[in-house]
Amino acid sequence: MAAERAQTPRKRGRPTEAERTQRRDDILDVAVQLFAARGFHQVTLDDIAGEAHVTKRTIYAYFGDRTEIFLASVERLRDRTVHRGGADGSLEELAVMMVRALHSDEAIALHRLMIIEAEAFPELARRFYDEGPRAYISALRERIPEGHDAMASALFALLLGEPHRQRLLGLAPAPSDATARRHARAALAQLGLAARTA
Repeated sequence: MAAERAQTPRKRGRPTEAERTQRRDDILDVAVQLFAARGFHQVTLDDIAGEAHVTKRTIYAYFGDRTEIFLASVERLRDRTVHRGGADGSLEELAVMMVRALHSDEAIALHRLMIIEAEAFPELARRFYDEGPRAYISALRERIPEGHDAMASALFALLLGEPHRQRLLGLAPAPSDATARRHARAALAQLGLAARTA
């Protein structure tokens, strides 16, 4: 997928904004695959550059070091989720998008990797939490009815729940759209938020 796109010859001259965005996504896709397969400390910038068919200089220009590439992957997933989930402004749609995203293969790979590497890379773990879970909770808080914003953390926990643990352990597949919606609605209902999201 990403490697196939990256092998397409690039035209000369300054890339368009769309081409820059696509190249950035290609690099991140390759990096996530490599991190998931080998672990964070086993993957070098040379590995990522080689698999993505770009120069190391290109990687430095887009991201910087390996830590910034990993965090950019976390941020990209979060931004896509929060922006798509906010299309109609409803708490329910954001909750559904979070279930889809956080139970996806990409998110599970990043989460597993962070659990493995957290002790060796405590600053990376802190930034992962800030750019991932803390930011998701903040996005939920913005859509929770006034006076109930303390529920954001509880809702986030319910949107992960036991199905997320099963995903981390490889015991369950990523949820279908229908399953993600049922999960999100059940979480909202458990906190008495369902009626307020209609």
